[in-house]
Amino acid sequence: MRDSNNKDNANNNGLSKEKVWIVIPAYNEEKRIGKVIKDLHNHGYSNIIVVDDCSNDNTMKVAKQYGAIVLKHIINRGQGAALKTGIKYALKKGAGIIVTFDADGQHIAKDIPKLINAINQGYDVALGNRFMGNNTNIPKIKKLILKGGALLMRIFYGVNVGDSHNGLRAFSREAAMSINITQDRMEHASEIIEEIARNKLSYKEVPVTIIYDDYAIKKGQSIFNSINILMKMISKLIKSV
Repeated sequence: MRDSNNKDNANNNGLSKEKVWIVIPAYNEEKRIGKVIKDLHNHGYSNIIVVDDCSNDNTMKVAKQYGAIVLKHIINRGQGAALKTGIKYALKKGAGIIVTFDADGQHIAKDIPKLINAINQGYDVALGNRFMGNNTNIPKIKKLILKGGALLMRIFYGVNVGDSHNGLRAFSREAAMSINITQDRMEHASEIIEEIARNKLSYKEVPVTIIYDDYAIKKGQSIFNSINILMKMISKLIKSV
């Protein structure tokens, strides 16, 4: 891992976009995945991995048509497992920076340079924070749950984040190699924060925009499931004390 001192004043040439790999976990996203890949291509990103988590629609076909590398799970394992598959492949291909990105159109490619800049400054991990950005339409209950999760991360792990379940993030190669994702489903997001603490990785939050349109809200986590994830997180944290 890198020295965490004076990162904002670090002077290095950074990594070119050719060394940046985008990992997109996807499940039944044929309606949006093409647009997501096209936007990434338009912003100069050519190394795009879509991990199709056993979709029963044309997600894989559309992703291939738009020029992505597609990896296929033969059973539905969950977003955490899909990320692990994609990150492992990107590392094998020599990725210098790995960016995780959603398939439903909630993330925007123009936010990625902020994540890359943080890694080029010397941080191990860059975390997107929707509360630092211009997001004004976050559902109130979802906002409360996300803030609660972030508070737990600070209390139990000392990781001072404001948005613990944001899927838009970037890892240096070294950080991606050290973070071990074992949670197959949505609990992986808090596990990544736990791994940052366990491995003493340096991190920086950057403001990002999350688009809450009707499609994304419908495809996203239900409030019940979000609460369930929060309860599982609390239970795991209590057991670890």
